[in-house]
Amino acid sequence: MRILHISKYYYPYIGGVENACKAIVEGDSENQYAVFCFAEARNNYIDEVNGVKVYRAGAFMTISRQAISISYMSMLRRAIKEFNPDIVHFHWANPFPAAVLLAVLPKRVKLVVHWHMDVVAQRKIYPFIKPFETLLLKRADLVLATSEQYLEHSKPLQPYRYKAKILPNCVDIHEFVYTEEVEQAVKQLKEKYDGKKIVFFVGRHIKYKGLPYLLEAAAKVKHDCVFLIGGNGPMTQELKDTYKLSNVHFVGRISDEQLIVYHYAASIFAFPSITKNEAFGIALAEAMYCKKPAVTFTIPDSGVNWVCPNGECGLESPNGDSVALAASIDRLLADDELAKRLGENGHQRVMKYFTREVMIDMLKQYYKDLMA
Repeated sequence: MRILHISKYYYPYIGGVENACKAIVEGDSENQYAVFCFAEARNNYIDEVNGVKVYRAGAFMTISRQAISISYMSMLRRAIKEFNPDIVHFHWANPFPAAVLLAVLPKRVKLVVHWHMDVVAQRKIYPFIKPFETLLLKRADLVLATSEQYLEHSKPLQPYRYKAKILPNCVDIHEFVYTEEVEQAVKQLKEKYDGKKIVFFVGRHIKYKGLPYLLEAAAKVKHDCVFLIGGNGPMTQELKDTYKLSNVHFVGRISDEQLIVYHYAASIFAFPSITKNEAFGIALAEAMYCKKPAVTFTIPDSGVNWVCPNGECGLESPNGDSVALAASIDRLLADDELAKRLGENGHQRVMKYFTREVMIDMLKQYYKDLMA
C-alpha cells in the first residue's frame, strides 16, 4: 500500500504529532510512505528524511498557531498526483490543511483521520473551524483516537464512534538503551547536583503544561532535592522571574542524546499538565519506560491518566492542587520501595501497550482491514 501522511510539520521539527508521524512512516517496512507538511520557511521544497520523501509547502504567516500557505493546494495536488496514494493518513488538529484536503482528495483514496486532540486553545475561532472538522470526519473511512478515554469524551467524535479505533502513541525504546556511556553521564549529572534526588520535567513552557503548579509545589516540598526544568517556550522568562527558588534549575532545551541521561538520572518524573490539550503524554511514557515513577494531575477527558494509572505507575493529584502535588513528590522521595515498584510497573505498561512495534502492528492491520 502507498500511504501519504499529512502532518503540520515534520522532522527536523520536533513535536508530539510530528514524532508520532515519523515513528509510523519509519517503523513500517511493509508499506510505502510519503509525508506532506508545512515548511518552516516561505518556499516550497521536497526532501528526504531517512529514505521517506517529504513534500513541504512554504508558509508565509501564522494565525492562532495555524500556518497559512498560498501554495498549499497546488503542492498537495502535486504530492497526490506523484505519489498516487491508496490511503491518506491525516493528523488532526490541523484545520487549514483539512479544508484544502477536502477540496482535492480523490474519491478513490481512503482517508484515515488520526485524532490527536480536540481544538481546545483556539476556542474563539472554533466556530469557523467546526464545519471543516465535521466534513473531515464525515469523509473519513477510519478515525484513530490515541486512547479510549479521549474517544469517549471528545464531543466531535461521538457521532463517528462506529468507525473509530484506538491507536496509542508510542515510545521508541531503541532511543533509551542504558549503555555504559549513558551510565557515566548519569553519574556526572547526579554529581553536578551533589547527589540530591532529581525531580525532572521536560516539555514546552506553555500554559496547559502546568509549570506554575509544579514550581509552587517545589517551594512546598520538604525533602532536600532539586527540580530540573527542561525545555523552553513563551512562559520561560516569566517563570524564571516569578519562581526564584534555590532548588529549581532551568536547564533549557535538551538534545535527544541528553534526554536519556536526564530520564535515568531522575528519581521522579513530573508531568503537571492541566487540560485535555495534553491528550496522551509521550514524554510521560518515555519516563515510564526508564522506570521513573510519575506525578500527574487528574485531567478531565484526557488520556494521560490512562497512560499512567494512579497508584500503579505514579501518583495522581487533584487538578491544579500544588499542595497535593508536593505531598506526592515528598511521598515518593521518602519511600524508595514505592518509587521502585511504580517505576517497574510503568516500564511494563509501556512494553505492553506503548512501544513503536505494538503501534505499528496495530496500524498495519487497520490499513489492511480498510483496503479490504
